[in-house]
Order: sequence, then C-alpha cells, then structure tokens
Amino acid sequence: MPKFRLDKNVLEASIERTKYMFNEFDKIYLSFSAGKDSTTMLHIVADEARRRNRRIGLLLVDLEGQYKLTIEHAKECIKMYSDVLDIYWVCLPIHLRNAVSVYEPFWKCWDKNKKTDWIREPEDIAITDLNYFPFFRDGMEFEEFVPEFGEWYADGEKTCCCVGIRSDESLNRYRTISSKVKERYKDKCYTTKITDNVFNFYPIYDWTTEDIWVYHYKYPDKRYNDLYELMHKAGLSIHQQRICQPYGDDQRRGLWLFHLIEPETWAKVVARVNGANSGALYINESGSITGYNKISKPEGHTWKSFSELFLNSIPEVTKEHYLNKIFTFNQWWENRGYVGGIPDEAPQVLESKKLAPSWRRVCKSLLRNDYWCKGLGFTQHKTEAYKKYLKLKKQQRKEKGFAI
Repeated sequence: MPKFRLDKNVLEASIERTKYMFNEFDKIYLSFSAGKDSTTMLHIVADEARRRNRRIGLLLVDLEGQYKLTIEHAKECIKMYSDVLDIYWVCLPIHLRNAVSVYEPFWKCWDKNKKTDWIREPEDIAITDLNYFPFFRDGMEFEEFVPEFGEWYADGEKTCCCVGIRSDESLNRYRTISSKVKERYKDKCYTTKITDNVFNFYPIYDWTTEDIWVYHYKYPDKRYNDLYELMHKAGLSIHQQRICQPYGDDQRRGLWLFHLIEPETWAKVVARVNGANSGALYINESGSITGYNKISKPEGHTWKSFSELFLNSIPEVTKEHYLNKIFTFNQWWENRGYVGGIPDEAPQVLESKKLAPSWRRVCKSLLRNDYWCKGLGFTQHKTEAYKKYLKLKKQQRKEKGFAI
C-alpha cells in the first residue's frame, strides 16, 4: 500500500484522530510501556482527556526486567496526569520468551516460586494479587493477557485501546496498519478490531523516530525517558534504541547495555534466567556462533547432519519442538515439488528471500535459537492450543516415518 502525504503535520493529524476517538468511545485506555512512542501517545491523549474532563485507563504490564530509569519515568508520567488516569500497573506472573538459552526457552516474570531471584520488587501501586482479574491464570501468555484485559476493562461497553506503534518501525507493524483484511472501526486504517466491542487505535502510526524527538524538542515540558540519553551515549542510534523485557528474540541484542547503564541491575538480570551472560557476550557476533550472516558447517558434515548434531545436543523438550517445526517445513515444500525432501542447500539469494528450502536454512534457525522458526516462515503460537499442536505433530511424524 503506497503512502500519501496529508496537508497537515503528524502532530496535527494525531490530535485530530484523538479527538475523533473521544467523540466515538465512552471508554478509553492506553497501553503504556514508558518507551518513547507510548510516552508521546500518552501526552497527546491525556491532554485531550483534560480538555474534556474525561478519565482514561492506563495499562502498564511490568515484565520485571526493567531499567530503574524506566520505572522512575513511568511514575513521573503517572504523577503528571494523575487527575485523568486510572492506573493498572500489572506485576503478575506472565509467561515470556527467553531467547538466550535452549535449556530454558521461556521464563515467568514475577514467578512466586522464585521471589528471591526477582530483578526488583513490584511498585507499591502495582497489582500483584493473582485473583484481581477474574480472567487471569498463573503463567498466561502476554499475548493472551492484553486482549483479556481489554474485555474486562470494557465490561460490555464499546471501548478503545490506544497503542503507540509506528508503521515505520517494522514490516509487521506496517502490515498491522495497512492490512485490508483486518476488521477496522468505521474503515479507519489506524484501527483494528480486537473483540466484538474493543478496538485498537494507533494515533501516532505515521510518525517517524525523528518526529518523536522533534516533538520533545518543541515541547520540553513533556517528559521523556532519560534512559534514551544514556543509550545515545553508549553509541546507539535513535533507531536502535528499544525499551522492553531483556530476553526476547529481538530484545536480547540490547542485553549488553545493562552492565553499562545500570550495573547493579545487570547482576540481577544475569542471575534471573539461564543464558543471559553468554547471550550478552555473543548475540551481536555473526557467523556460526549466532547463526547470523554467513555460517559454516563442521568438516565432514552436510547441513542436514549438522542439524542432527545440533538437535542431539539440546534438551529433549526443545528438540521435540524443533523437530515438529522442521517436519512441517519439510512437508510444506514436499507438497510444492520437493518430493525427495528439501536439498542440503540452495542459491543464497533464494534462501535469503525464503523462496527455496534447504537444510542450511534449518541450521541457521537452530544456531540463532530461533524458537518459533520465523526464518523458516513460521509465526509465534499464542494460545494454549500449542501443547495439543505438539502432540499432533509428534503423531504425524511417527506416521510419516520422519526422522533425522
């Protein structure tokens, strides 16, 4: 979908969208992370709430592994707009990805059984009671919690959730905005239907990273997270700076920053999950050590035998997971002409564009610890049905005699 310029700047357009949102919805809440995008969105939406003497909700899902500066910034923002905000600061045990270990591929923030290992204590205003939300289950996925919260907050009324994503941040975010398949609110491209009565609104979807910082330059009274200043001093460009839980598939590349910016927090981040220290040391390397860029196989091995060697060196439960992915990958391509199975390698240009299968592509995913095998064309599973999926795939592998 091509982009079209409007006869207004992005701030004017965002304010206009925000006014429209307040006109249309009786209930509004914000998904807030204390990062630069959600902070900018908070300023715009809270200002409009004040003008209308309206109260709005603020959902902050605290994933435990946060910088102290981020927590302090969140508290400053809440204090700044306390007259219009109803706060839901959530510190509950949520199931999260740990991309720095094949031995512990997931972790649970605020795990009651690992309280002595917590990176920090919850804030006084935080929700820590597992029974606070009637829908909550200990260890539920983040992707499950967010829409469930929306339904709970809506309580049957038409509700809007403001999300501070920008379409130029990633292809997935661009697709979220541009998709013509998704259900929208009154055909507004910057909306997505989540449930029957809850809609996501993206008021700053067309902002660039530069727009965010121009806004803060022009409005110095609008607070931003000081962590970005330290990230800048550490050598990161404005496009590389991220604030989120430290162990995720994309977020792990920023692990090394903790010991520079907050060494006292870093010690606890390392102790919290398996693999954090080695992840910080090696994740920004390239080659076979991480699976990024050009990789090589051991002497005497094919890419297929190298994959087998790797799979036999990791825990059984993780091996099962990868075998199911590889089996599905193989079956998909077999149904599209590769009757004898996928080749050991294909032209690099075709592999990089995911236009041809190969065992080298499989090796890359394994070396990257690409748990959801996005490099093979898969997407992340979001529900408890994944356990049933694992059993089904194991049975199908047996029936087909698939083994490597």
